[in-house]
Amino acid sequence: MGGGGIDESRCWGWLMQLAELTDPEQPWTRRAFSERHAQGRQWLAGRMRELGLLTSIDAAGNLIGRLPGSEPLPRTIMIGSHSDTVAGGGRFDGIAGVIAGLEVAAALQDGAARLRHTLEIVDFLAEEPNEFGLSCIGSRGMSGALDEDMLKRTNAAGVSLREGLTAVGASPAQHKAAVRGDIAAFFELHIEQGPVLEQERRDVGIVTHIVGIRRLAVTFAGQAAHAGTTPLGLRQDALLAAARFAIDLRQQLEEVRESQPFVIATVGEIHIAPNAPNVVPGEAKLTVDLRSDDSAALGAWTDRIRALAQDAAAANKVRMSECRVLSASEPATCAPALAAQLRAAARELGLEQRDIVSGAGHDAAFLARVAPAAMIFVPSRDGLSHCAQEWTAPAALGKGVAALFSAVRRFDAQSDPASGEA
Repeated sequence: MGGGGIDESRCWGWLMQLAELTDPEQPWTRRAFSERHAQGRQWLAGRMRELGLLTSIDAAGNLIGRLPGSEPLPRTIMIGSHSDTVAGGGRFDGIAGVIAGLEVAAALQDGAARLRHTLEIVDFLAEEPNEFGLSCIGSRGMSGALDEDMLKRTNAAGVSLREGLTAVGASPAQHKAAVRGDIAAFFELHIEQGPVLEQERRDVGIVTHIVGIRRLAVTFAGQAAHAGTTPLGLRQDALLAAARFAIDLRQQLEEVRESQPFVIATVGEIHIAPNAPNVVPGEAKLTVDLRSDDSAALGAWTDRIRALAQDAAAANKVRMSECRVLSASEPATCAPALAAQLRAAARELGLEQRDIVSGAGHDAAFLARVAPAAMIFVPSRDGLSHCAQEWTAPAALGKGVAALFSAVRRFDAQSDPASGEA
């Protein structure tokens, strides 16, 4: 069964149209809960309706387009990703996966074909970090990982996540109603966001594992003082402790760079106070992004980060006043049977492929808690992502969508309707 029917030009055109709905001051930006994101979702819903899909917003804020199957099967095939971006993030991260789902639905309609299973195309809400400090909000909701404490989180204006969900058409009071138990298979196409596929000249990557992510808040408390009159030996410089901590963390990561399990951490956000040129910093707040494909390693490195922060504080006469986990997601294993369907589809289409571990988090990691889940990667030029230069060529995207289409049809034809297993 081939992947014929994909219209590369249509798929590319849709992707570019959605990407153009951006903050004009900072292309390509469409942050979750923003007016631009709402406009993008209106555009997506319009395309879904044109394709004959029944559209809705579920209780967790996910936009869903539903195409009924030819048989009254109790379980659903789902394709999804996200349409929100990081600031200045790019035109492909997440968006390509949602458009890929639309193209699969369109290709089915073009061929006057129907799957036996009902097909759902999903734009998950707020996969990227956002004003509420919680990523993967929609997929957390669909997998039962969105709890009351999360709903109480507030943004800088004091608006709660519960209120934010209501504003996008969700029903946070009934957020547990979003939890799904009827998904036979979940597929997500995504750009790699790294250089491996391009460097190895592979057309697609079949994801075997998705890293777990912990974000930690680390705060160093010193004493603000005059920059000209306070001797170096008497300073309690919080920024100096923060800098020492970041360097020490990098050095320890270098020592395990080639070992298993995979571990990486980044100090990507720092705020100092009072943040004045003539004042010794009295406080430094950092956010650490910790990732691994092994749960035990995440726990061990969380402890190691805490110890490094304490050592850096002591060495610089300040206190580590905070080291807490802001958010956490566990590593996920992609369903071997679905990965096999993707490999078979790629082989049939003559595509060069390889297995790959995702160093980025994805909605698929949460869907894997409630359903068999699989991911297929397409190459990223120069490995760039989360920046304006993010790019995947039309032909490269088309190959990935064709493999996805073929794998979905294979699963639909071969699976046991009762179990959802191929």
